[in-house]
Amino acid sequence: MADTHISGAIEAILMVVDEPVAPADIAAALDVPEHEVLATLTALRDEYADPERPRGFELSEVESRWRVYSSRLYADAVGAFIVEGQSARLSQAALETLAVVAYRQPVTRGQVSQVRGVNVDSVMKTLAARGLVTEVGEMGGALLYGTTTEFLERMGLGSLDDLPELAPYLPELADVDGEGR
Repeated sequence: MADTHISGAIEAILMVVDEPVAPADIAAALDVPEHEVLATLTALRDEYADPERPRGFELSEVESRWRVYSSRLYADAVGAFIVEGQSARLSQAALETLAVVAYRQPVTRGQVSQVRGVNVDSVMKTLAARGLVTEVGEMGGALLYGTTTEFLERMGLGSLDDLPELAPYLPELADVDGEGR
């Protein structure tokens, strides 16, 4: 398969996926070596990011998987188009709960409640319904929760390692169990 055909085929695949896709999956579909797919993905990402020719989309890698997203440059326009009067914002309680899950995962509802000092059952259900947290296991009969790929995508993070350092802002969080991020 010629380079331009590989590039075009990869672009076509990226236009139809609804979640990030691994280079190995693209390589298998196109019957080309994975390293060629990865090189093409990197070249496309760089091409789309050219400041001389801003585009309405960007190619990003999230947890070693790739997807096309709308450009952050046009987030206001996209937000106005999609939301159109609907409130898509999370409540302060939901944001605080999401932060606890993100920084301390895997974590039980009880542990989140302990950190926040309030019952978080309904907030956790809301976050799960929005696809931001999910069950990741069990510990002593209690469900463990963690963030999802959707969370990473919405936050613009490649992985949890990209979360900002919390200790300078919330030293009391580190005192809860002697851990800090």
